[in-house]
Amino acid sequence: MNTPVARRVLSAAAAAALGLSLTACSALSTESSEPSGSDAPKDASGTLSVAVSFYPIQYLAETIGGDHVSVTSLTPTNVEPHDYDLSGKEVISTLEGSSLVAYVAGFQPSLDKAVAQISGPTVVDLSGEVDLQHHEGVEDEDEHGEASDGTTEKATGEAGHEGHDHDAGSLDPHFWLDPVRMKSAATAVEEALAAADPDNADDYKANLDSLTTTLDGLDSSYKGGLTRCERKTFITSHAAFGYLADRYGLTQVSISGIDPETEPSAADIAAAKKAVEDTGSTTIFTEELVSPETADAVAGETGATTDVLSPIESAPEDTDYAGAMSNNLDALRTALACK
Repeated sequence: MNTPVARRVLSAAAAAALGLSLTACSALSTESSEPSGSDAPKDASGTLSVAVSFYPIQYLAETIGGDHVSVTSLTPTNVEPHDYDLSGKEVISTLEGSSLVAYVAGFQPSLDKAVAQISGPTVVDLSGEVDLQHHEGVEDEDEHGEASDGTTEKATGEAGHEGHDHDAGSLDPHFWLDPVRMKSAATAVEEALAAADPDNADDYKANLDSLTTTLDGLDSSYKGGLTRCERKTFITSHAAFGYLADRYGLTQVSISGIDPETEPSAADIAAAKKAVEDTGSTTIFTEELVSPETADAVAGETGATTDVLSPIESAPEDTDYAGAMSNNLDALRTALACK
């Protein structure tokens, strides 16, 4: 999880009127209203036009919408979305030309501002549907939390030592790295699509059911795959994996905070080195869109190697979200010496 190659961003806002209210979709964080089926604005191809902020939401909209939607991601492929500037006439034009806009308030501040300027589209803010949390760090080795299977594990978060508090007070936006939270977001997207285009609601529901099966399968694979491991701590270049760690009873130690644009201090780097030594970690995880320079240095000074753990913030080159999540599980199992 470079704009952070990168780096990051976001804040909240929501939009105006299309006709029929979305209040029936109580799960959605939206301030807009929706048109009925035959009146729903569609593009020249006859599909519902949907604008999304970045790849994980694009995946949801395309998978659930199928042939009935035309999805535009406002963040280009291979660009880290956090700090990418989503402003200007082109962004406003894309937003206003869409029937539905789906985003996560607080993740990309420039998009928050752009959304506040538009009227017309139904705006769905997913941030209220996925139980965003503060990941402010682990105070010490004696602090514990409960793993998803009910067993007691060390508390998880983005820091691994006392007083190390990356981006304190800010909500962690990386919900999509937890398949269970991704299911909640998927339900919200399906409800919005069905409300905007009720003529195709049955298809949206069927596609959601299929996607839910995929996400349940990922959850089961992670639970089973990370149960018997020599280590429970993994080291990352930036703190994108707090929800994943929380869900599966792991501890994330990060070199940089939630926003990889923030340069790590000497104390941050020293803490990462100490975590490697204390836990016997053999791997420092880097990611595709962020410079590996600092992670490479930590690995070189501790005798660890580096590997990629994708925050899945941009479309993967050779697979999709589900495939990238499976690849991440394989990388974690290797790094944690799981049986």
